[in-house]
Amino acid sequence: MKTKLVDSELKVMNVIWDEGEPTAKHISDVLNKSLGWNINTTYTLIKRCIKKGAVERIEPNFVCRALISRDEVQKEATAELVEKIFNGSADKLFAALLNSDTLTDGEIERLKKLVRDLDGD
Repeated sequence: MKTKLVDSELKVMNVIWDEGEPTAKHISDVLNKSLGWNINTTYTLIKRCIKKGAVERIEPNFVCRALISRDEVQKEATAELVEKIFNGSADKLFAALLNSDTLTDGEIERLKKLVRDLDGD
């Protein structure tokens, strides 16, 4: 995939992923309400996402369709994080997560289940 999105573009993408195929106006309304962004800011970011190949513009009504999935972006960002911060070692990332005081009991149980599922138990 290799579509590098910055944080502000990801906020636009999250609205698109959550809403399906929203209009640019709807995306603007959501981001205005949640972040205080004005319409020009949102439209500029949508256009940047289009230029990067992450979003398709459909007429009429400037409907936005994601061309990349949230899963793709998460996998790529995780791989980049593992490479940059953990020197390519996914187990070090996992250990850092497990040693974190921010994990809830539910999150810990879900992580254990993921490992069990990978292990085939």
